[in-house]
Amino acid sequence: MKVLIAEDDEGIRQGLKEVLESEGYTVIEAADGEEAVQRFDAAEPELALLDIMMPKKNGYDVCRELLAKRPTLPVIFISAKSEEIDRVVGLELGADDFISKPFGVREVIARMRAVTRRIIKARPSDRKDPEVVKVGHLEVFPQELRAKKGDEVIDLSLRDVRILLLLQREKGRVVTREMLFNECWDMQYLPNSRTIDQHISKLRKRVEADAANPTLILTVHGVGYRIE
Repeated sequence: MKVLIAEDDEGIRQGLKEVLESEGYTVIEAADGEEAVQRFDAAEPELALLDIMMPKKNGYDVCRELLAKRPTLPVIFISAKSEEIDRVVGLELGADDFISKPFGVREVIARMRAVTRRIIKARPSDRKDPEVVKVGHLEVFPQELRAKKGDEVIDLSLRDVRILLLLQREKGRVVTREMLFNECWDMQYLPNSRTIDQHISKLRKRVEADAANPTLILTVHGVGYRIE
């Protein structure tokens, strides 16, 4: 899923990019309002994160332009301006959410996942993932970015869902690290084996009954992973 981040502070922009890419989003960057509109036209993202106080065009004006082009576009405002009037203006323009600086990584991820769930559920039926997929002892709900392990509900990222669906699709066969890279990471981003292995390790901690002795996602040493 492509996400436009329009933010003139490079440090904040790069921080958001890193967080969102780790979740499985493809990030399109813009350093000012005019560039945001240009990048939107060129890349056609499915979601926009807009700072309010930007050079050339402020976030409100950018929001108006983007929604005029695509009225159903989900927009999240990210800004240091936290007064109630700013929130009201942003939401009246059609924004889906409003995050105030400074913000925490978990807050951004939670809000992004909430909006992403709405995007997935609103897609045409021929583009939707199945409502539930059985993956070993897990029930995976791709449209909700969640899984169930018994009575426990587990929040998942877009990348987590892709990994689990890929492993299930190839059940009984080895999924190589190259296959994981090609299907679960943006081709513009080249992760090394350590990055992939670390992500699998973190996923195991949440979905396995015992992460130290996994029974769901099995390691095929030197090659990749497999679900029996």
